Amino acid sequence: MTTIEYLKDHNVKFKVTGHHPAYTAVDLAVQEHVLSYKVAKPVVVKADGIYYLCVLPGCFKIDFEILKQQLHVNEVVLATEDEMAGLFGDCQLGAESPLGNLYGLPTLMDNSLERDRHILFAAGTHDKAIRMSMKDFKRLVNPHIISFIERQEFDEIEAMLYDPYFYDAFVYNPLYPL
Repeated sequence: MTTIEYLKDHNVKFKVTGHHPAYTAVDLAVQEHVLSYKVAKPVVVKADGIYYLCVLPGCFKIDFEILKQQLHVNEVVLATEDEMAGLFGDCQLGAESPLGNLYGLPTLMDNSLERDRHILFAAGTHDKAIRMSMKDFKRLVNPHIISFIERQEFDEIEAMLYDPYFYDAFVYNPLYPL
């Protein structure tokens, strides 16, 4: 079952948009005209042999030490491309959706995404994106919400938004509200 079929099957309201191919979360943000921290990036990790789907803002990285502490495990590593291909057979490599339950994976969501009203992510291909409400995402996926991104980067970006000299056309453009 594809991501779109799964959402339709669960009566979730969502919007699919097409765009030029985007191979990273930051590229997807550019194509969709949003800030990169508004794109949900799925990252699969293996913690003591168990796969987890981590969902975090597109411009951030996982702090593996914090994630290791949060999961109470000895080792956390990124899944390999071969492992990813095996887990997400219906998706193009690098365009996986953050719907971990669709793939039988426990889903961890960084708490920095929790305050967003919507979630935007790749729809299983490099040229389509899905936007849905965060409320529906949380209801459907039931992610475990914890903090696992590199906080220094997050604090720097969050501070920029309150800097009177910082300007980003997407932040202040009424066509693309936050």
